[in-house]
Amino acid sequence: MRHVKEYYDQVERTKPGITRMVYITTDEPTVLSEALKKYPNYKFINDFNGTRTATMASRDSKESLHGIITDVYHLARCDYLVCTFSSNVCRLAYELMQTIQGDASRNARSLDAIFFFYGQNDHVFTAIEAYRSNKTGHIELMPGDVIHVAGNHWNGFSMGTNQRTRQTGLFPSYKAEDTVVAAGMPTYPQVPLKLSKET
Repeated sequence: MRHVKEYYDQVERTKPGITRMVYITTDEPTVLSEALKKYPNYKFINDFNGTRTATMASRDSKESLHGIITDVYHLARCDYLVCTFSSNVCRLAYELMQTIQGDASRNARSLDAIFFFYGQNDHVFTAIEAYRSNKTGHIELMPGDVIHVAGNHWNGFSMGTNQRTRQTGLFPSYKAEDTVVAAGMPTYPQVPLKLSKET
């Protein structure tokens, strides 16, 4: 909820008095009542039937499948997503957000892992600040170093391999930023921009 509050605090700068709504998906039925009690200034939305059928006892039922599809559908349409990228449900909702928002990379906050998918290329970060530590298992960084990241440790540190030094180890996550690796795409210059009526 700390990240939800930060999001709405930002939104309120341009939209004062906005209703703070949160769509909760969970397989734990007590989460909604706990949220209602702890955060009375938020409006919570939840598919109770989806929560009820998400338990391990009924997870293989048609109702449970319908519930998870409903949750992913609604999560993907949220303005901001707070979840765990270690979850297939969270990653699927985030991927679908991309098709709706165009670039939703600044509209999601993972509580654990960085975004990944199976079979992906290396996740690349670029160091923006120097880092040196005498701690065992830590690596040295210089601004501009390219780091292939294996994942974050959910405590402010990430694990990666510095491509300059070939060291593998921990570094403070905030000392590097995600690097977008653009893929070359054909432009098809031989195809006319406007088709004639004959074609």
